[in-house]
Amino acid sequence: MIPETLNPLNYYTSLVPDLIPAATVPIIILICVLFLIWNHEGTSSIPGPGYCMGIGPLISHGRFLWMGVGNACNYYNKTYGEFVRVWFSGEETFIISKSSSVFHVMKHWNYVSRFGSKLGLQCIGMYENGIIFNNNPAHWKEIRPFFTKALSGPGLVRMIAICVESTIVHLDKLEEVTTEVGNVNVLNLMRRIMLDTSNKLFLGVPLDENAIVLKIQSYFDAWQALLLKPDIFFKISWLCKKYEEAAKDLKGAMEILIEQKRQKLSTVEKLDEHMDFASQLIFAQNRGDLTAENVNQCVLEMMIAAPDTLSVTLFIMLILIAEHPTVEEKMMREIETVMGDRDVQSDDMPNLKIVENFIYESMRYQPVVDLIMRKALQDDVIDGYPVKKGTNIILNIGRMHKLEFFPKPNEFSLENFEKNVPSRYFQPFGFGPRGCVGKFIAMVMMKARRCRVQTMKGRALINIQKMNDLSMHPIERQPLLVMVFTPRRA
Repeated sequence: MIPETLNPLNYYTSLVPDLIPAATVPIIILICVLFLIWNHEGTSSIPGPGYCMGIGPLISHGRFLWMGVGNACNYYNKTYGEFVRVWFSGEETFIISKSSSVFHVMKHWNYVSRFGSKLGLQCIGMYENGIIFNNNPAHWKEIRPFFTKALSGPGLVRMIAICVESTIVHLDKLEEVTTEVGNVNVLNLMRRIMLDTSNKLFLGVPLDENAIVLKIQSYFDAWQALLLKPDIFFKISWLCKKYEEAAKDLKGAMEILIEQKRQKLSTVEKLDEHMDFASQLIFAQNRGDLTAENVNQCVLEMMIAAPDTLSVTLFIMLILIAEHPTVEEKMMREIETVMGDRDVQSDDMPNLKIVENFIYESMRYQPVVDLIMRKALQDDVIDGYPVKKGTNIILNIGRMHKLEFFPKPNEFSLENFEKNVPSRYFQPFGFGPRGCVGKFIAMVMMKARRCRVQTMKGRALINIQKMNDLSMHPIERQPLLVMVFTPRRA
């Protein structure tokens, strides 16, 4: 009798004998303990939403899919701070918009890998292929020198003349991009100029510009849609079919063009005159250094870079010029002082300071690329926060550019670049081992552009005096609004 009296479990079960069997009570207690342990494992010293038995990761991933990656990143940074922990596809992910943390990630080889949906990247051909989203560091290191060589040195000098020539040719056939009411789709015009320039520099075979431009746009839509989709999305064929077909369509077109290049190389007498980017890759494949799939993807990525990201960047610049005529006048006076009526030359570049500040401010105020995705290859510590191997990193540089250093962060103003800006506060191309390989050629070619924009009765009108093209290699892509302008040639 005494042991039974002293037993608290016996006392408890005697109170509720009909509601809960005695054996159930320790099970309930065990479940509560496991729940507390599970939830405790999900806690972290890093700011962000709670784990809460796995509900937190589901909500954060759902928010990314619902709001889009850029808006979701801004939401989390605004809500929890500039260093935030969330989850993406169940994987721990840090969203960072603090300049010191961003600088740390960019400069270390520990973060040269990217992250994204494996099935999505396989669909568009970027999984362990090419350079843009190649997440295999060893393969990426083998590929990057081909891009570096093509986008620097002699190629940098040749590009200016080719851009001028291509622009003149396309301005002489504006009817091909003119609507029935006489408006010219300037974005489409730029895309065609970019594609023609890239083809002459890097591939060198005849192609149907209009058809390829349309395929490139569809490919980018597929890239954007599939990059971060969960695996279950790819099990529903009717959801991803159109994206798979778009990617396959452009890859097939590029394979045909590359085969034409192979045939051309087999018949030329002097190879030195035809040793461009595509030729270097083809000969590397012949030596067994690269696979055919990697060659095709590298050429594809080089050809799509300018017609999309760069074209939209220029398009935004034209909008900003139309909205800020005083800035335009300052640039035109500088251009006339430095160059007069002649075409731009390499020696002119350092003297175009106002033009350079305008380019920088445009990319800061309205970036086309505002996020950079990386993955930690080793354990690390960033600004006191522990980072485990395999952690996803999203650098929210678009937000960073409006938080620190600049005197008018929320305005479009050349005053933001009147003083030298330390590199840690402004990184439109990134830097370090995985920085944009084409950033130098991009700046040269953007300075080589000259146009005049006027605003009349609410419509931006372009009065083109000289329109020299540019090219750069993208980091990531974000969707932007397409507008139609009416051009006027001088």
